[in-house]
Amino acid sequence: MSGLDLTPASVPAPRSVRIRQHALMETRLVVRNGEQLLLALVIPLGLIVANAAVGARIGIAREPFIASVIALGLWSSGFTSPAITTAFERRYGVLERLVATPLRRADLLLGKAAMVAVVALGQAVVLGVAGLLAGWSPQPRLGSSVVAAATVVLGLVAFTGLALILAGTASAELTLGLANLVYLIGAAGGLLVPLSAFPAWGQPLLAALPTTAVAESLREWSGQAAAGPFPGWTIVVTLVWAVIVIVIARKVFRWTS
Repeated sequence: MSGLDLTPASVPAPRSVRIRQHALMETRLVVRNGEQLLLALVIPLGLIVANAAVGARIGIAREPFIASVIALGLWSSGFTSPAITTAFERRYGVLERLVATPLRRADLLLGKAAMVAVVALGQAVVLGVAGLLAGWSPQPRLGSSVVAAATVVLGLVAFTGLALILAGTASAELTLGLANLVYLIGAAGGLLVPLSAFPAWGQPLLAALPTTAVAESLREWSGQAAAGPFPGWTIVVTLVWAVIVIVIARKVFRWTS
């Protein structure tokens, strides 16, 4: 029986392989984290079950509410989870050690972005199936589907950029507290509650938030009447946020604590 060959390879693996393997590692770490699963799936699934049980009695329509729950899940996957995990990786020196490997800094960020995309897609599928089993019957149209798809992608970019700004500037403990607090604020704001339910004076402010834009695009996709200043406004809002936060994150993110 031959022994293990632990001789280092003469050249690093191709860049695409490095990014893919890093994304897989990031995804496994998130899936194994109980706190992240609580925010990403357990709470949203609980909201879907609660709506199926008592939503009709208290006047909460099923179609827009479940679309809102999916938006809430995307918010947790795009912002809360990357912020917390990245902050603790920075604190314990994981990031600076990974940078010493053949992975480039851009590869690390691309791996995290791929992780967010994979987790968000899986999460949306699980929540969507749960909603269908609970009686959800969305009525998508081609136009609303295109707008929702573009808004969700840009929204996830904006969410992840915000997560990197927080994780790259604040301590791990402060990031943990702020990320969970912002998660709750977002849930109580334009994520779970439709824009039209807020006072007229507060609607322009909420409409300028990427969380509201993602939720409103999904609610419109599910069949709710469109709300907002103009058609396709959710794409504009999330695009502006995505560009701004990426520029800021590149300037302020620190790889060491």
